[in-house]
This record gives sequence, C-alpha cells and structure tokens, in this order.
Amino acid sequence: MLWQLFEVFARIGLFTFGGGYAMISLIEQECIDKRGWITSDELSAVMAIAESTPGPIAINVATYTGYKLAGIAGAIAATVGMMVPSVIVIELIALFFDKILEVRIIANAFAGISVAVGVLILQAGVNMMRKMKKRTHMALGLLAFGFIGTLVSGLLPVRVTTISLLIVAAVVSVCAMLVRGKEKEAK
Repeated sequence: MLWQLFEVFARIGLFTFGGGYAMISLIEQECIDKRGWITSDELSAVMAIAESTPGPIAINVATYTGYKLAGIAGAIAATVGMMVPSVIVIELIALFFDKILEVRIIANAFAGISVAVGVLILQAGVNMMRKMKKRTHMALGLLAFGFIGTLVSGLLPVRVTTISLLIVAAVVSVCAMLVRGKEKEAK
C-alpha cells in the first residue's frame, strides 16, 4: 500500500503543472473515481481545511489520503510521492532557467502551460460544484466571480491575487450566512 500511495501521488505530481488546484481533477480521478480511497465529500472537506492551513493544497490532500489508508507511514509515502517530482523539476529549472527561456519554443510552452493550468482549475471548480449537495446561486456566483477575477488578472495588466479573491469570497459567504441567520430568527 505504501508503494502504491507513493507511486500514485508521484504520478499526479509529475504530470500536473500549476500546483494544488490544478491537481485536484487528477486527484479526484485517481483517488475517488478509480481507487475509491476517499469520497467527494472527504475531498471537499480536506480542501476546505487545506485552504486554511499552511502548505500546498495537493500535498495536504495527499497527506490526508495516505494517513486515512495507512496511518503515519501512508501519510509520509503519499506526501513524499507528491513532492518528489516537483522538487526534481524545480531543481532542473533553477539550474538552467535563464538558458531555458531563451529557447522560444520553451517560452511558448510555458505560456501554454499557464493556460492549461487555468482550464484545470476551472474544471476542478466545476466538478466540485456539480457534486455539491446544496448548490446555491451564491455558490455559483462565487465560482463565476473567482473565474472572472482570475481571467481578468491573466489578461489585463491588473493584478488580482488568489488570496484577495478568496478573502472576498469568504467575506461574502459569512455576510450571507449572517443575513440568513437573522432572517430565520425573524420568522
């Protein structure tokens, strides 16, 4: 089981560019659909917790999945598996980064990868939204807000950080929850 955890998460880490959110679709495919290691609800819960804890989301999901299946050793195997490809790629890029970007085809590939990352993140958001038991207009609106904010940031010289989008979405969600709570009290 330890080798399988390492191998699955190493493959996810090796073939997914863009970090945590971009990896979610592949994690969902491998860990929920293909192997049944975790459920969609567990993935959603872990992602919610992972967003508020230090470290990349994908690594936190890998750690949780490994721990659930094989305890501490499983958590270590899955986490190391997720990290090894990134560490190797980052080291290679760091060694040759200036030279790599001088090659036009590679510079264009990086531009293409950034577009693909955006699509992967959108796909993960849409998949999670589809599996939500209570899909609200507000949840759909926040998904659209995040997508548009990220798109605007990528296309225009205006820079919007993901953190600022998350903070706005959190404030809107809390305000909506408080308004709903007061409406229920009034009834």
